[in-house]
Amino acid sequence: MRISRRTLAAAGALAVVAAGTRVHAESADEAAVTQAVAALTAAMLAADKPKLEALVADQLNYGHSSGTIQDKADFVGVITSKKTVYKSINLTDMKVSVVGNNAIVRHTWDSVSESGGKSSTAHIGVLQVWAKQDGTWKLLARQAFKT
Repeated sequence: MRISRRTLAAAGALAVVAAGTRVHAESADEAAVTQAVAALTAAMLAADKPKLEALVADQLNYGHSSGTIQDKADFVGVITSKKTVYKSINLTDMKVSVVGNNAIVRHTWDSVSESGGKSSTAHIGVLQVWAKQDGTWKLLARQAFKT
């Protein structure tokens, strides 16, 4: 069998494509972060103060697409006082990347909420940073942006 440069180049290209299409198995930490994101979403919908406080770090920096920045007390307080009531939150296109004791989560956020008697919808992109503190994943930072 004669092997030409063209055959070698084609084989090399196929190897690169095959390497890039490996199936990614979700690690235990990625699964735990995904569960933490879901638990935070559920706690926001339920306005569950103990769960919200348990899921966010004391150093929380929570950024909204409007430019408003909240710390932990503000974030939890606005939700549990029902100043903002989330009627629905749908997260799609979520990607989780764990690096040591930190995780980066990106997703699209679609929600219906009520604030001051006015209903509103949001369709935004979100970047979250989670930190593993004492064996538990906690939201450390979040920044929303207009898509």
